[in-house]
Amino acid sequence: MSKLLINENPIMIIPSLALKMGLNEAVVLQQIHYWLVSSSHVMEGRKWIYNTYKEWNVQLPFWSESTIKRTIKSLEKQGYLISANFNRSKMDQTKWYSIDYEKLSELDGNAEALIEQPSDQNEPNSTSDCAEQEVMMVQAIPEITTETTTEKDTIPFSEVIEYLNDKTNASYRAGTRRTMELIRARWKEGFRLDDFKKVIDLKAIEWLNDPIWNKYLRPETLFGTKFESYLNQKSPKKQWREEDFDLDD
Repeated sequence: MSKLLINENPIMIIPSLALKMGLNEAVVLQQIHYWLVSSSHVMEGRKWIYNTYKEWNVQLPFWSESTIKRTIKSLEKQGYLISANFNRSKMDQTKWYSIDYEKLSELDGNAEALIEQPSDQNEPNSTSDCAEQEVMMVQAIPEITTETTTEKDTIPFSEVIEYLNDKTNASYRAGTRRTMELIRARWKEGFRLDDFKKVIDLKAIEWLNDPIWNKYLRPETLFGTKFESYLNQKSPKKQWREEDFDLDD
């Protein structure tokens, strides 16, 4: 049997949650929820856990620290993740995290069934550092219909936006409804991740250093109705500059 198959505790992904806020965000939020369930740290009327980005990277080694940091900031901006500093020393900048379950329930009427708010009852006496414990999820995956499977069949919302942000130094969010609609529309037309990356590359080369056009390096422009035209355009020619030549020869 392959060692890559299930011989260790898996990280579970709730498909409907990933569709609503992005794959990366759903994985991180679910991971934080798992630790909140067993947390004994209660402040300001809610449970908290703490970890540095490096410690989160131990639990989620398939991502870089920068990806984890960007995903956590995305969750904070969307209001699903609450962060604070309850450390005794002001020099200790380790962040504490909790989930705004009330806001999460606004996604739809079934959100509370997907991630149930942790109870204060029957909790363990203490928890050790999250990075030193096994990574394990216990939530069940909801029943998936054929229709939702087709639509959610690995539509890479987070991967597309992460690539766009990396190439353009932007900070767009994968969970924005309009952005997800645009990516989903192109995906249904048969375009795939490599196509999105190619469009981003082509237009970044063409527009990134142009003070007028660089504002159009955004999801609504790149992934709109002209997507196929952008995909099939020829790579822009290199614009030679004086410094490209050795004038001393």
